[in-house]
Amino acid sequence: MKILFYDTKNYDQESFDSTLSSFPSIEIEYTKSDLDPRTAALAEGFDAVCAFVNSDVGAKTLDILHSKGIRLILMRCAGFNNVDLDTAKKYGMRVMRVPGYSPEAVAEHAIALALASNRRLYKAYNKVRENDFSLSGLMGFNFYEKTAGIIGTGKIGAAMCRICHGFGMKVIAYDVYENKSLKDFVEYVSLDKLLSDSDVISLHCPLMDSTYHMINIETIRQMKDGVILVNTSRGALVRTDDLIEGIRMHKFAGVGLDVYEEETDNVFEDRSDEILKHSTTARLLSFPNVMITSHQGFFTREALQAIAQATLQNALDFKAGKESPNDVRNG
Repeated sequence: MKILFYDTKNYDQESFDSTLSSFPSIEIEYTKSDLDPRTAALAEGFDAVCAFVNSDVGAKTLDILHSKGIRLILMRCAGFNNVDLDTAKKYGMRVMRVPGYSPEAVAEHAIALALASNRRLYKAYNKVRENDFSLSGLMGFNFYEKTAGIIGTGKIGAAMCRICHGFGMKVIAYDVYENKSLKDFVEYVSLDKLLSDSDVISLHCPLMDSTYHMINIETIRQMKDGVILVNTSRGALVRTDDLIEGIRMHKFAGVGLDVYEEETDNVFEDRSDEILKHSTTARLLSFPNVMITSHQGFFTREALQAIAQATLQNALDFKAGKESPNDVRNG
C-alpha cells in the first residue's frame, strides 16, 4: 500500500519511519507540500493520502483525489472539520483519524498555559534577561482551592480534570455526555453555572455547529472578573473579536491560546521574515496577559509515536477491509 504523506516536517518523517518497520506492507512517500487543490494531483499512483489538521481537504481537493484513484484519507490528528465528509461519502472515500493520541500531552500543555499566563512567566523571563528583578506586573493567584471549569470531558478534558484535581482545585465540568470515570471528583453543571463560577476555564470540545463561537461576548460577560481562559482545542470555539473586547474590558486575568481563529496559514510555519496578512496574532499579543503558542499541545515524543502507530494501523485496517473505531462517519 502506497501513501503520499503531505506537509512533512522532519519530526513527522522521523516518527513514521521509526514505526514503519512494524508495517512492512506499507510504503510512504513524503512531500513538504500541504494538501490542497493545487497539490492533490501529486497523489496519482498512490492508494491513500495522509493529511493534517491544517490541510485543505475540501470538495475541490477531494474531486481531484478521486480522479487520481485515492480511496483513503488518513488524518494524522483528531480533528476532521477541514474534511468535506459529504464529498468523501459521495466518492466512497474512507476517512480515518487518530482520536486518542496522548491526551495527557494536550492537557499538560493546557495547564502550562494556564500557569504561565497566571504567573506571567513569559514577562518574568524577559524582565530578568534585562536585569530587571522587580516584581511589578507579575502578580498571580493560587490555583489551590480555586474552581476549574472544564468544557468537554472526553479523553483530553478528562486528563485536564485529573490535573486540576491534583492541584487541589474544585473541578466542575460541562458536557453533553457525562464521563462516569470522573464522577468521584468532578461535578457536572450547566454551562451558565460553569461560566459564572470558574476561576480557570479550559476548552476541550470538538468544533461543531453547536460549539462554534461558544465563547462570545455574551458568554464572556457571564464569567467572573479575573478569570483565566485556556483554549487548546479548536480556534473557532472562541470568537476572536469578542475575546479582544473582553480583554479590553479587563475580564481576564490571563488568556492562554494554543489555537485561534485565522491560524491556519501560520500553523507550523516560520513567518519570522514576513509581514503577516492577518492582524489577529499581533492584536492578541499586544496584551500583556495573553500567551499564544503555535498549536503545539500535541507535540511530545509519546504523542508523535502514538500518531504514527495509529495512522499506520488505520491504513492496515483499510487494506484488510476491517471496521475501525477511528473511522469518521458522516451522519
